[in-house]
Amino acid sequence: MLRSLNTAAAGMLANQLMVDNISNNIANINTTGYKKNSVSFQDLLYQTMIEPGTTSSDGTKLPGGLQVGMGVKAAGSSHDFTVGPANNTGNPWDLMISGTGFFQVTMPDQTIAYTRDGSFSPNADGILVTSDGHPVQPQIQVPPNSTNPVVGSDGKVTVQLQGQTTPTEIGQIQTATFSNQAGLLATGQNLFQATDASGEPVEATPGTNGTGTITAQYLEGSNVQMVDEMVNLIMAQRAYEMSSKAITTSDQMLQDANNLHS
Repeated sequence: MLRSLNTAAAGMLANQLMVDNISNNIANINTTGYKKNSVSFQDLLYQTMIEPGTTSSDGTKLPGGLQVGMGVKAAGSSHDFTVGPANNTGNPWDLMISGTGFFQVTMPDQTIAYTRDGSFSPNADGILVTSDGHPVQPQIQVPPNSTNPVVGSDGKVTVQLQGQTTPTEIGQIQTATFSNQAGLLATGQNLFQATDASGEPVEATPGTNGTGTITAQYLEGSNVQMVDEMVNLIMAQRAYEMSSKAITTSDQMLQDANNLHS
């Protein structure tokens, strides 16, 4: 009975974690470039009472054994990096990667972070930055009084300068890919950091080496599907309720067993 109480409690904790994760996905359903997260679980140790193939008292070998599981635990979480829907904004500095890859931005400590959120704009110094003020890497500076900014599918940035009849190239956006993007560490603000699990970033011009191309005047929406999250939420709720019911049932059985001895 005590084993069932611990096992059911482990199930409640695991499904609570699943609900926490689903809640975060739903909360970010309108977050630009958000990648939905999922939690994976694994069973805990088993108590082996009879090993498979054990010889019984009459000399025969048992075809199976007897094991009782000890519950469940969260094994890890992973982001789904499928491309989200394209949302037209009409802003020439809003960029979307159509395919694989990440924009690179420079953090205050001079490290590089990676994002799928391409909502950029020039700051007071003309430097192209994220909505949180982090400069795009490689750095791009927009000349004052320039007009008609255009970002090509290959990441080439051009503007029209005063007195010029042809567009002038002012920079080149580079994207980064990873051998295992599931190993990236989410740090908030739509940013990821490279880890030993993700491998080193491979920088490339958009559209080359299998990387996605740039689509200007569009932002990538969240890839969270509300229907899927609601189904997962119902499943987690039902599993939590059944684990709770198992605790109630085990407690009642313990009380009945105690009453028999009293």
